[in-house]
Amino acid sequence: MTAGDEPHQQFTLTWWGPPEDLDDGFNCGEPTVGLGVLSLALSHDDPWVILPRVARALASTDPTIRHQGKIFLAHVARLHRTTDRRCLELLRDYHRGNEANDDLWQFVPRHRLPWWLWRYQAPRSARHWLIAKLHGLHDRERR
Repeated sequence: MTAGDEPHQQFTLTWWGPPEDLDDGFNCGEPTVGLGVLSLALSHDDPWVILPRVARALASTDPTIRHQGKIFLAHVARLHRTTDRRCLELLRDYHRGNEANDDLWQFVPRHRLPWWLWRYQAPRSARHWLIAKLHGLHDRERR
């Protein structure tokens, strides 16, 4: 079989194994555990199974996995419209304006979000709303 004859391999981000396998990956320091958490976040129906693994990513000592944790949390917020207390506690140590902050604010009911996220996001939302309104008024005046 030559290289051109090889069957095409399809890559998917669907998690097929038990979520506990990811815990083992975290325990042994597997550098690609982030890909497994991403697959789980995108394909599992139960956010309460996903979020403990997202929290482990957010708490990781590996900076790449920590960064990925923010992205995983953003995906869970978008797909499941929820988060948990542990992920919010860990996220508080990150800089504001990251992917997770923005998606939590947009997709999770605001009454479930902590005051520190409100303190950062509410003024930004108000400023964006005001700018949009002013641009809308300016556009109407030019017509």
